[in-house]
Amino acid sequence: MPETPTFGRYAEIPYDQMTPEQQEGYRSLIETRGALGGPNKIWVHNPKLAKVMGPLGAYFRTGYSLSEREREIAVCIINSKWRSTFPTNAHERAGKAAGLPADKVEALLSGLPTSFSDTREQVVYEMATCLANSRWVAKGLYDRAVEALGDIGITDVICLMGFYTSVSMTLAFYDVPAGATGMAR
Repeated sequence: MPETPTFGRYAEIPYDQMTPEQQEGYRSLIETRGALGGPNKIWVHNPKLAKVMGPLGAYFRTGYSLSEREREIAVCIINSKWRSTFPTNAHERAGKAAGLPADKVEALLSGLPTSFSDTREQVVYEMATCLANSRWVAKGLYDRAVEALGDIGITDVICLMGFYTSVSMTLAFYDVPAGATGMAR
Protein backbone atom coordinates (compact mmCIF):
# COMPACT_ATOMS: atom_id res chain seq x y z
CA MET A 1 0.00 0.00 0.00
CA PRO A 2 1.40 3.43 -0.86
CA GLU A 3 2.35 5.51 2.14
CA THR A 4 1.93 8.79 0.32
CA PRO A 5 -1.64 10.09 0.49
CA THR A 6 -3.47 10.07 -2.85
CA PHE A 7 -6.96 11.22 -1.81
CA GLY A 8 -6.77 13.89 0.87
CA ARG A 9 -4.89 12.25 3.75
CA TYR A 10 -5.82 8.75 2.59
CA ALA A 11 -3.32 6.55 0.75
CA GLU A 12 -5.38 4.52 -1.70
CA ILE A 13 -4.54 0.88 -2.30
CA PRO A 14 -3.69 -0.06 -5.89
CA TYR A 15 -5.95 -2.88 -7.04
CA ASP A 16 -3.06 -5.32 -7.49
CA GLN A 17 -1.98 -4.69 -3.87
CA MET A 18 -5.44 -5.28 -2.37
CA THR A 19 -6.21 -8.46 -0.48
CA PRO A 20 -8.58 -10.83 -2.28
CA GLU A 21 -11.35 -9.65 0.09
CA GLN A 22 -10.64 -5.99 -0.76
CA GLN A 23 -10.67 -6.82 -4.47
CA GLU A 24 -14.07 -8.46 -3.97
CA GLY A 25 -15.32 -5.37 -2.10
CA TYR A 26 -13.91 -3.19 -4.88
CA ARG A 27 -15.74 -5.20 -7.55
CA SER A 28 -18.94 -5.02 -5.49
CA LEU A 29 -18.68 -1.22 -5.33
CA ILE A 30 -18.02 -0.99 -9.07
CA GLU A 31 -21.06 -3.18 -9.80
CA THR A 32 -23.39 -1.14 -7.60
CA ARG A 33 -21.94 2.38 -7.94
CA GLY A 34 -19.96 2.50 -11.17
CA ALA A 35 -16.71 4.46 -11.00
CA LEU A 36 -15.09 4.38 -7.59
CA GLY A 37 -15.33 7.93 -6.30
CA GLY A 38 -15.92 9.89 -3.12
CA PRO A 39 -15.89 7.90 0.11
CA ASN A 40 -15.97 4.60 -1.81
CA LYS A 41 -12.25 5.14 -2.51
CA ILE A 42 -11.76 4.89 1.27
CA TRP A 43 -14.48 2.40 2.17
CA VAL A 44 -12.95 -0.17 -0.20
CA HIS A 45 -10.23 -0.65 2.43
CA ASN A 46 -12.87 -2.42 4.55
CA PRO A 47 -14.39 -5.06 2.21
CA LYS A 48 -17.32 -5.94 4.50
CA LEU A 49 -18.31 -2.29 4.69
CA ALA A 50 -17.83 -1.81 0.95
CA LYS A 51 -20.30 -4.62 0.23
CA VAL A 52 -23.10 -2.91 2.18
CA MET A 53 -22.37 0.75 1.46
CA GLY A 54 -22.36 0.28 -2.31
CA PRO A 55 -25.94 -0.99 -2.50
CA LEU A 56 -27.10 1.57 0.08
CA GLY A 57 -25.59 4.43 -1.94
CA ALA A 58 -27.06 2.97 -5.14
CA TYR A 59 -30.51 2.92 -3.50
CA PHE A 60 -30.35 6.69 -3.14
CA ARG A 61 -29.58 7.15 -6.83
CA THR A 62 -32.53 5.31 -8.37
CA GLY A 63 -35.86 3.85 -7.45
CA TYR A 64 -36.63 5.51 -4.14
CA SER A 65 -39.38 7.91 -3.10
CA LEU A 66 -37.67 11.32 -3.34
CA SER A 67 -37.21 13.57 -6.35
CA GLU A 68 -33.70 14.74 -7.22
CA ARG A 69 -34.53 18.21 -5.90
CA GLU A 70 -35.82 16.78 -2.61
CA ARG A 71 -32.72 14.58 -2.34
CA GLU A 72 -30.38 17.51 -2.90
CA ILE A 73 -32.18 19.66 -0.31
CA ALA A 74 -31.51 17.06 2.40
CA VAL A 75 -28.00 16.21 1.17
CA CYS A 76 -26.87 19.85 0.96
CA ILE A 77 -28.09 20.48 4.50
CA ILE A 78 -26.40 17.44 6.04
CA ASN A 79 -23.14 17.79 4.10
CA SER A 80 -22.74 21.43 5.08
CA LYS A 81 -23.49 20.59 8.73
CA TRP A 82 -20.38 18.41 8.82
CA ARG A 83 -18.30 21.03 6.94
CA SER A 84 -16.93 18.43 4.58
CA THR A 85 -15.55 20.22 1.54
CA PHE A 86 -15.59 17.44 -1.06
CA PRO A 87 -19.27 16.36 -0.82
CA THR A 88 -20.57 19.85 -0.07
CA ASN A 89 -18.92 21.18 -3.22
CA ALA A 90 -20.17 18.24 -5.29
CA HIS A 91 -23.74 18.61 -4.05
CA GLU A 92 -23.77 22.37 -4.49
CA ARG A 93 -23.33 21.60 -8.20
CA ALA A 94 -25.77 18.67 -8.07
CA GLY A 95 -28.46 20.78 -6.39
CA LYS A 96 -28.23 23.41 -9.08
CA ALA A 97 -28.17 20.72 -11.79
CA ALA A 98 -31.35 19.25 -10.27
CA GLY A 99 -33.06 22.60 -10.83
CA LEU A 100 -32.82 24.18 -7.39
CA PRO A 101 -32.33 27.95 -7.69
CA ALA A 102 -28.79 29.09 -6.85
CA ASP A 103 -30.01 31.32 -3.99
CA LYS A 104 -31.83 28.36 -2.41
CA VAL A 105 -28.74 26.12 -2.68
CA GLU A 106 -26.60 28.86 -1.15
CA ALA A 107 -29.05 29.22 1.75
CA LEU A 108 -29.08 25.44 2.32
CA LEU A 109 -25.28 25.33 2.41
CA SER A 110 -24.93 28.43 4.58
CA GLY A 111 -27.56 27.49 7.14
CA LEU A 112 -29.69 30.46 6.18
CA PRO A 113 -33.48 30.32 6.19
CA THR A 114 -35.21 29.70 2.91
CA SER A 115 -38.52 28.27 1.75
CA PHE A 116 -39.96 26.28 -1.11
CA SER A 117 -43.33 26.66 -2.80
CA ASP A 118 -43.55 22.89 -3.36
CA THR A 119 -45.05 21.27 -0.25
CA ARG A 120 -42.87 18.15 -0.39
CA GLU A 121 -39.68 20.19 -0.86
CA GLN A 122 -40.65 22.44 2.05
CA VAL A 123 -41.26 19.44 4.31
CA VAL A 124 -37.93 17.86 3.30
CA TYR A 125 -36.22 21.20 4.04
CA GLU A 126 -37.90 21.46 7.46
CA MET A 127 -37.16 17.82 8.36
CA ALA A 128 -33.54 18.01 7.27
CA THR A 129 -32.97 21.30 9.08
CA CYS A 130 -34.60 20.00 12.25
CA LEU A 131 -32.69 16.71 12.24
CA ALA A 132 -29.33 18.24 11.24
CA ASN A 133 -29.65 20.68 14.12
CA SER A 134 -30.52 17.91 16.60
CA ARG A 135 -33.88 19.49 17.35
CA TRP A 136 -37.07 17.92 18.63
CA VAL A 137 -39.50 17.08 15.81
CA ALA A 138 -42.64 19.04 16.60
CA LYS A 139 -46.00 17.34 16.12
CA GLY A 140 -46.93 19.85 13.39
CA LEU A 141 -43.81 19.00 11.36
CA TYR A 142 -44.43 15.31 11.91
CA ASP A 143 -48.03 15.67 10.70
CA ARG A 144 -46.96 17.67 7.62
CA ALA A 145 -44.30 15.08 6.80
CA VAL A 146 -46.72 12.17 7.09
CA GLU A 147 -49.20 14.01 4.86
CA ALA A 148 -46.64 15.06 2.23
CA LEU A 149 -44.17 12.18 2.19
CA GLY A 150 -45.75 9.22 3.96
CA ASP A 151 -43.72 6.85 6.08
CA ILE A 152 -41.64 5.64 3.14
CA GLY A 153 -40.62 9.18 2.18
CA ILE A 154 -39.91 10.08 5.80
CA THR A 155 -37.61 7.09 6.29
CA ASP A 156 -35.94 7.78 2.94
CA VAL A 157 -35.08 11.33 4.09
CA ILE A 158 -33.80 10.09 7.46
CA CYS A 159 -31.69 7.26 6.01
CA LEU A 160 -30.41 9.47 3.18
CA MET A 161 -29.18 11.93 5.81
CA GLY A 162 -27.57 9.09 7.77
CA PHE A 163 -25.82 7.82 4.66
CA TYR A 164 -24.52 11.29 3.80
CA THR A 165 -23.40 11.78 7.40
CA SER A 166 -21.14 8.77 6.81
CA VAL A 167 -20.01 10.23 3.49
CA SER A 168 -19.28 13.63 5.01
CA MET A 169 -17.51 12.34 8.10
CA THR A 170 -15.34 9.96 6.08
CA LEU A 171 -14.26 12.66 3.64
CA ALA A 172 -13.83 15.27 6.40
CA PHE A 173 -11.68 12.96 8.52
CA TYR A 174 -9.38 12.27 5.59
CA ASP A 175 -9.44 15.99 4.67
CA VAL A 176 -10.38 15.33 1.06
CA PRO A 177 -10.48 18.66 -0.80
CA ALA A 178 -13.18 19.69 -3.24
CA GLY A 179 -12.63 18.15 -6.66
CA ALA A 180 -10.00 15.63 -5.52
CA THR A 181 -9.65 12.75 -7.97
CA GLY A 182 -7.26 10.38 -6.25
CA MET A 183 -5.65 7.45 -8.09
CA ALA A 184 -6.75 6.67 -11.60
CA ARG A 185 -8.45 3.29 -11.67
